[in-house]
Amino acid sequence: MGIIELWFDKSHDNLSCPIEQLTLNLKKMNEKNKREIILYEDHFTNFYNRLNKKVKDKIIWTFRVIETLDKIPFDYFRSIENSNGLFEIRISQGTDIFRIFCFFSKGNLVVLANGFQKKTQKTPKLQIEKAQQIKKKYEAEE
Repeated sequence: MGIIELWFDKSHDNLSCPIEQLTLNLKKMNEKNKREIILYEDHFTNFYNRLNKKVKDKIIWTFRVIETLDKIPFDYFRSIENSNGLFEIRISQGTDIFRIFCFFSKGNLVVLANGFQKKTQKTPKLQIEKAQQIKKKYEAEE
């Protein structure tokens, strides 16, 4: 049984996904996937490390959907209007809502920017601006 399957095995409730495993497994899974998800700097890592196990598991599951499906369902992945190429990965766990901003690079490479817990109907402008700054910095280093 692979690491991803183990995370979702209900008989192993004490397991969760530390960021080091996430990095390694994203790299391993990408060889046969439609898209590759990568981490850039520590913006996503800082967000991810503060989350509880159930939310982390849901994020990993959603990443797997994004990596493997030809067409990503709108419920999990949306373009942000007027944002110059930003997308949001949409996570719901119970009544909690989380968003992870990302963007594409070199075709099928999905670069993770920042994440946050959504507490209002509208996406906070500061979070979008932060993601745009991360994207701009990434593109300048490319």
